[in-house]
Amino acid sequence: MDSDFYTAYLLHRRPYSDSQVMLDMLVEGVGQLRMLARISGRQATKHKAQLQPFQALLVNYSGKYDLKYINKFELHGNSHFLKGDELYCGFYLNELTNRIVPVNEPIEQVFELYKSHLGNLNSGANLQEVLRSYEFQLLELLGYGVDFSFDASGEPIDEKQTYSYFPELGFLVQEDTRSGFSGKQLNAIANHDFSQSDVLYMAKQLSRYLLKPLLGSKPLKSRELFMASQ
Repeated sequence: MDSDFYTAYLLHRRPYSDSQVMLDMLVEGVGQLRMLARISGRQATKHKAQLQPFQALLVNYSGKYDLKYINKFELHGNSHFLKGDELYCGFYLNELTNRIVPVNEPIEQVFELYKSHLGNLNSGANLQEVLRSYEFQLLELLGYGVDFSFDASGEPIDEKQTYSYFPELGFLVQEDTRSGFSGKQLNAIANHDFSQSDVLYMAKQLSRYLLKPLLGSKPLKSRELFMASQ
């Protein structure tokens, strides 16, 4: 592969002009970049068909400023054919990544994290477990991770205790065991082990709470589409 070509996935696509589309791309070894691609002439139909989500691309781009320009692109490897709930989960991965990963900031590891979890969506794995794993690891990469090893007092998380979570502080022991996180649940989340239904449920509540400030008030379209399909 030429050194000036990069593997990338399309996260979001929208029209820019009659002959151009604006693309948010997740680029290997780089992070999320915003690009313009010219779609015109005899190859227009072919190029539009190739610019699809879940399909790895080889892209050659240029530009010194925030907006890059795609000079060439081609398909790279097989597409991930997602259907049903897998497809909605794929849309969620794309939208979440697009919304909270900063553009033009060198967060190199996001690409591999996205690629591996995208592959897991049609591997027969529990889809909700895949999403929770991605959310917590993505938050960690972006600097918004939670310390699941120690509570706010600096004590190791105790499986026999029950905890509440407080932003900026962390987990605090609480006396009421009828609500909150058990230490056992927190240890499972720390290990990305969501195989138990109670852990999976509590992990979803926590991830939504942590993601809310990053996503803002604008609802996730992928979540709305999934709910409408049920």
